[in-house]
Amino acid sequence: MNKILILMRRELQSYFTTWLGYIVMAAALLLNGLLFNAFALGDAPKYSSDVLRDFFFFTSGIGMVSAMLLAMRLIAEEKQNKSLVLLFTAPISERQIVWGKFLAAFLMFFLLNILSLYLPALIFVEGKVSLGHIFAGYLGVTLLGAAVLAISLYASALAPTQLLAGVGAAAMTVVMLLLWLLSARSDAPFKDILAYVSIHNERFRPFTMGIIHTRDVIYYLSLTGFFVECAVRATEQRRARG
Repeated sequence: MNKILILMRRELQSYFTTWLGYIVMAAALLLNGLLFNAFALGDAPKYSSDVLRDFFFFTSGIGMVSAMLLAMRLIAEEKQNKSLVLLFTAPISERQIVWGKFLAAFLMFFLLNILSLYLPALIFVEGKVSLGHIFAGYLGVTLLGAAVLAISLYASALAPTQLLAGVGAAAMTVVMLLLWLLSARSDAPFKDILAYVSIHNERFRPFTMGIIHTRDVIYYLSLTGFFVECAVRATEQRRARG
């Protein structure tokens, strides 16, 4: 566990010693602010719950893109810099390497969510909103982000460069997003299977409305763990090939 924490701290520091962490966070916060302003202001009055619902739904897209940008470099960058070989010679397992990197990216993503908390808090100035709704919305964004981080980490473990890792992460995420469209045009049992696997839409919408279903939480956690372990396996194969 100590080795995972050491690697996590090292990776976390790298986000702040390069421009990547600052650019991703600044861009995401700017877009979130513009989105919230667009939903909160307008000609027609809106219920606070509707503003929150729309904000969380659309900010999930920003969150997914941010997660891909944060995670696509994690292992692919080590390959490009030829530093992955040095990690392999250290007394640390592939699982510790992968989980340490994942936790660093997750903490960055979590920090991004924390920094945007002031936006829904602004509703209290002229309206009322349930704290439970805010919690559920951010829980959904965080769980969705963790899943996309894991998918992108797997792409990073497979790809030889950061660019290809980004393309692979985007492709896999888009496929997971569009499964609900296929489910709507499929017959049973494929309809139910595709709807169950889809990463967004029916899975995420309840969170935007302040509703937390245990099955959705379990789904996102399971998906995250699955792709992180896939990244572990890909890294083990890379090490075996030398």
